Amino acid sequence: MLKLGVTGAAGRMGRRIVAMGTESGNFEITAGMEFSGCELMGKDVGQLAGLGPMGVPVTEKPENPVDVIIDFSLPDGSKQWVEYCSENNIPLVVGTTGLSEAQRQELIDAGAKIPVLLGANMSLGVNLLFKLAAQVAGALDDQYDIEVVESHHRFKRDAPSGTAVELARQMAIAKDWGFPDCMTHGREGKDALREPKTIGMHAVRAGDIVGEHEIYFSALGETITLKHRAHSRDTFVTGALTAAKWLVKQKPGFYTMFDVLGL
Repeated sequence: MLKLGVTGAAGRMGRRIVAMGTESGNFEITAGMEFSGCELMGKDVGQLAGLGPMGVPVTEKPENPVDVIIDFSLPDGSKQWVEYCSENNIPLVVGTTGLSEAQRQELIDAGAKIPVLLGANMSLGVNLLFKLAAQVAGALDDQYDIEVVESHHRFKRDAPSGTAVELARQMAIAKDWGFPDCMTHGREGKDALREPKTIGMHAVRAGDIVGEHEIYFSALGETITLKHRAHSRDTFVTGALTAAKWLVKQKPGFYTMFDVLGL
């Protein structure tokens, strides 16, 4: 049984990782971490996850041995865990979104020391969408405009979503358009005409929407649409746990969900 550490353990995703990891029978939760000053510091992670007492308090750093850490925190928090895992030779799965290009590069660089996996989105369906979006973008010429619309709950901090940015990255590579400069974030004003060779990005924040991503490929005369809708956060948790089991068997390197899923 793998000893699992969970960052952001008091958050919505962290609690589900603790619950589903325990229920899977593949993991023992030995550490649950949160940022300094978190009001739930010291609370039992099992109770927070609805499982009852587990004897594992929320702490700033692991107080027990861990075989792998899953990080769903904030971008600055991910930087801390990259450094911690590199120093302690611990494989790291990062599902945190809103990372800058510099922060993403830090994860890539850490792969020289430890196995690191970055998942802009952990679900199988979304990773298939990444592949399909790139394939469609590469097959169409530049008369087709590309627009991405992502929708999430009102509490999501970063915009656009990490998934939307990764969709743009994959399509920009397929089109040989410069990334991230090819992205246009929303439009407003009296002179907001669409520029060629750009990917429009639009973020909706409303209610309790778990996550929806829709891509429009539109020319004069027709539109092709790709869409993914997440029904619950559990699909992301399942992917993260699958990634953690896979990553502990790998050599140091930088990996993505494509590697886990054989895509």
